[in-house]
Amino acid sequence: MMISATDRAIVRDLAKQAAEIAADPHQDQMRELWRKVNRLERTRPMILLHDATQHETGEKVERACDGDAAWGIEHQLRHRIYHWEHMRDDAIWDDTFGVDIPVAHEGYGIEGDWTQPDHVFGASQINPILNGDEDPAAMIAMPTVTVDWDAAEERLEFVSEVLGDILRVQKRGLIGYWFATVDDFISWRGIENTMMDMVDRPEWLHAWLDRMCEFKLSQIHQYEELGVLSLNNACDTIGSGGIGYTDLLPADDFDGEHVRLKDQWGHATTQIFSEVSPAMHEEFALKYEKRFCEHFGLSNYGCCEPLDLKVDIILKNIPNVRKLSMSPKADVARGAEALGKRAIFSWKPNPAWLGMPTWDIDWQREQMRDAFEKTKGCVVEVIMKDLHTVCGEVNRMWEWVDMARELSQEYA
Repeated sequence: MMISATDRAIVRDLAKQAAEIAADPHQDQMRELWRKVNRLERTRPMILLHDATQHETGEKVERACDGDAAWGIEHQLRHRIYHWEHMRDDAIWDDTFGVDIPVAHEGYGIEGDWTQPDHVFGASQINPILNGDEDPAAMIAMPTVTVDWDAAEERLEFVSEVLGDILRVQKRGLIGYWFATVDDFISWRGIENTMMDMVDRPEWLHAWLDRMCEFKLSQIHQYEELGVLSLNNACDTIGSGGIGYTDLLPADDFDGEHVRLKDQWGHATTQIFSEVSPAMHEEFALKYEKRFCEHFGLSNYGCCEPLDLKVDIILKNIPNVRKLSMSPKADVARGAEALGKRAIFSWKPNPAWLGMPTWDIDWQREQMRDAFEKTKGCVVEVIMKDLHTVCGEVNRMWEWVDMARELSQEYA
């Protein structure tokens, strides 16, 4: 790996800015709040915004470095700095710079067939490739995980030489999981067919979900055995959005070096079951998600599916759930009453709020206040995510964060 003197100067300057951000007292304040939240202690609602509108905020990722190796560093640092300067939410920014360990993950080996829309954000159509009598054992082989340790060391040495006197450069293994077997399955079978299979051929569907679960379990156990896991209890985003900072992880018998699954946060979701009954959700999703999540110290559950009617069955099947997603489709009052303080009420406001033709921050405040009133008995994190557009007005994100954080102080 090579870097020019000009590129070196650029990334080192960015690293110094990142180090200054990490040293700001704000970071310690956020650590203490997140530690309390993840211990299920009531604080003010925590506010996060995940910027997914890079096509409208080009200055965030504007490239100054010529070399690709330098650009890989620059991109990460510019994101960090941009977010801090413009969207002062409750994220934590520390003084580390992670160098990813190259891990080769085998897929299921089944190629889906999709008809793609013309619009970049349009809905794709699934063209089913399974007819209802295939043998999952014949189609899904157990995976083999491989690691390129030489590449990891080379990259670590390179970044350490460039930034090591400014930031703490660390090898970073796997810290995030997305266990969503039903969501994967429907990409081969189709949504309508899968819904009918739960009634017409449940044994066949269970055979597929069991095989897929075994595939995922084989993967994560190989990760553990190969030593490619890293702790995700610091400033890391876990599951569908929250910050994982906690003193409850790693486990008490952690040796300080070899990270195990039980030292990490896990995550599971079945977004396609938005309209499926609690009983079927339990039978066809939670049965397998339980087998996955039980290997982790703490778990996050859910994403875009409404879970206000399924709180009890989730907590029954996955007792280590610490964050429970409440999507824009969930009934906030009903979900809050069902959940209480048994897990974090991880509320996802509707991202369309920031994409409406007319921007009305006062209306936004009314919606937030209504939700905060309904969740007074809960431990709350608010995550604005899945933004496709802010109508080119990037200041909407900044204004929303400022409004939400100001309002959250009234509900401490």
